[in-house]
Amino acid sequence: MKRVGWWCVLALAAGAGLTMQRPLAAASLALSPGERGEAIQAGRKSVISDEFGGEWRVKGSAPGQSVTVVTPFHRLALAARNSAFRNEEMRPRDVDAALKEQGGGLALWVTLKGSGAEFARLYVPALTSGDRPIKASFVQNERTARREEDGSYTAQCLYVFPAEGLKANDKITLVVKDVEEKPVATFTFDLSTMR
Repeated sequence: MKRVGWWCVLALAAGAGLTMQRPLAAASLALSPGERGEAIQAGRKSVISDEFGGEWRVKGSAPGQSVTVVTPFHRLALAARNSAFRNEEMRPRDVDAALKEQGGGLALWVTLKGSGAEFARLYVPALTSGDRPIKASFVQNERTARREEDGSYTAQCLYVFPAEGLKANDKITLVVKDVEEKPVATFTFDLSTMR
């Protein structure tokens, strides 16, 4: 599509998003051109909101634990938000780069609490959708957690799971286990409440 044609589609989608108030859509793991425009608009409008990202954050089973679910919509909205902070427009190649970076997977940024600097080093994530287990395609546990003022440690871990087989209205459970396969954190979230 020509450059002018792409921007017209994007502008129309953004305009439609501004004029239509619709209920929160379920997470889309592959964005249509309209959803791309909606994500960009949501990201740009979020610069005046302190609550950006709330719909993608889920608390864990213990204090200090949380997961941020990075859907393609969330990733593109975040890129648009960052672009707006720099007072720049998103170009079509920026949109494509943000979505390509997502890689068609479901990324989970997990915050965990522990008692030692290397507590999360060997953790293993287990995702289930219904009764179906889904193996992570990428695992990055923080090797040296940050020490907090109270003496505890906080680790940021990244887990990516393939989106194939996931449906936009799935209820998902992420269980993070230690080396002895004991659960250390459990997160349950509903993709239908996220875009």
